Amino acid sequence: MAAPLRLKATSASPGVATGPAYIAEPLAAAASPPSNLSGHAELGNAIKTAIRELQNLAAGPDLEGMDIIEFQIEVLQDPTLTEMAGARIDAGENVAFAWAGTLDGYIRELECSEEERLRARAVDILDIKNRVLSVLTGTSLDDFPAGSIYVGRDMEPSRFLAHDWSAGGGIALYAGSAVGHVALLARSRSVPMVVGVGQFTTEGRQHIEVDGDSGVVVLQTARENATPAQFGHPATSTAPIADNGSLHTADGEQVLLSINVNAPGEVDSIPAATTAGIGLMRSEFAVTSLSDAANEEKQFAIYRRLLDWADGRTVTVRMLDIGGDKPLAGLTGASSLRGVRLLLARPEIARVQARALLRAGIFSNLRVLLPMVTFPSEIDDLRQIYREEASELTRRGVPHGIPPIGMMVEVPAAALMLDRFESADFFSFGTNDLTQYLFASAREDAGFAPHQGRTVPAVLRLLSQAVKLAGGKPVSICGDMASDPSRTADLLAAGIRHFSVAAARLPAIRSAIVGLNADGTKAAGE
Repeated sequence: MAAPLRLKATSASPGVATGPAYIAEPLAAAASPPSNLSGHAELGNAIKTAIRELQNLAAGPDLEGMDIIEFQIEVLQDPTLTEMAGARIDAGENVAFAWAGTLDGYIRELECSEEERLRARAVDILDIKNRVLSVLTGTSLDDFPAGSIYVGRDMEPSRFLAHDWSAGGGIALYAGSAVGHVALLARSRSVPMVVGVGQFTTEGRQHIEVDGDSGVVVLQTARENATPAQFGHPATSTAPIADNGSLHTADGEQVLLSINVNAPGEVDSIPAATTAGIGLMRSEFAVTSLSDAANEEKQFAIYRRLLDWADGRTVTVRMLDIGGDKPLAGLTGASSLRGVRLLLARPEIARVQARALLRAGIFSNLRVLLPMVTFPSEIDDLRQIYREEASELTRRGVPHGIPPIGMMVEVPAAALMLDRFESADFFSFGTNDLTQYLFASAREDAGFAPHQGRTVPAVLRLLSQAVKLAGGKPVSICGDMASDPSRTADLLAAGIRHFSVAAARLPAIRSAIVGLNADGTKAAGE
């Protein structure tokens, strides 16, 4: 058996701890109650609630912790912050974005300081920002299992103070500071801690070791006391599946089979090895309010969780497909826009999501999909946002990577002119919207369903033409048509070689593919 991997780090608190890894997750989502308050009053109440929570934490016996909490309370009581956020609210910004934008500017100044102690203060301000956002969003700061090794980019002081360390545990941070507040608290509680490990991949609950004496993280080669996950969908095919989730038609042509995901928890019962990865992650189902859309840390943790599950396989995240008939709670004034048009009209939403995706892009094989694209310039404009945010992350010293950026093909005008979209790295056909707009009839209309079968030939002809216009760039299909085994032959004949389907449909589509030739005809003997 191979020796455990040892990663060099910087010691922040002495001691050695071994336990299951806890990968920092997003805040537990909860629906935000409707509010009749003005933005100013809503923010004022959220700040008061955050101060009360911090005062409860400061009531503990830890004198060092009291000093840190008092600093955070002092910052929250600074009228300058509320005035700056108030000015943004008066300018029309949503209260959550106004607060996050104000604190982000403060955080960036600290992160770029030449003094390490000032740079270490940035995590305190991040803590304050997220605490108030959690109140505005109606969420709570989750604890993690006792005895775990906390693994993340950084850690908020209030999260450290709220955790019960009596059962042991430790901390391993990708970044962090040995002179920061969490390091100080860790030393006062004798909690082993290392910082500056750099990005590394480990599974949740896999046992790892933090050696705060030597400044080392030891990754074990296997989980301890773990039971294999069971795949909850009945197998209807014994077709061999390669490690990359591919299979072959009867005449030997390779086809990729991925899954569609709406929320990160959906992958828990699905072994990644049974798929080529995630072909479509509909981020709007995991980011359900404007406050969520302002929460970069929550989004980053969602994408990171999916990338960890994929274990090197491709994860394709569609940027927020909101607007029109897909409203985002708290968003007003843009009801006629949807998808990429709304993201460009409200760039503050796009920039937060872009930063979270850029930060997640260093972990594995991430791709980004732009929704409802009609014109090539829309891709260029979003790329510019990614370039600007990447430049800012570089200035701040935050690890990141620019992922491939592709487009959903769901507007007929775009499908007919696909050869003009030279800046798109890949294409994914969304047959639900494509069918709706091709036939000028909403899917919800009572008269649409009875005639849906009659629309198929036209959709297939458009798909076949568009695949040819793609010019050899990667092409996939992720709409309902992809999950229908009665259409698999037609889609193969149209040139589709990558299907992304609902997880429950994997066995049926797999069986359909292996019984067909690449041109869609039935294999001999079928």
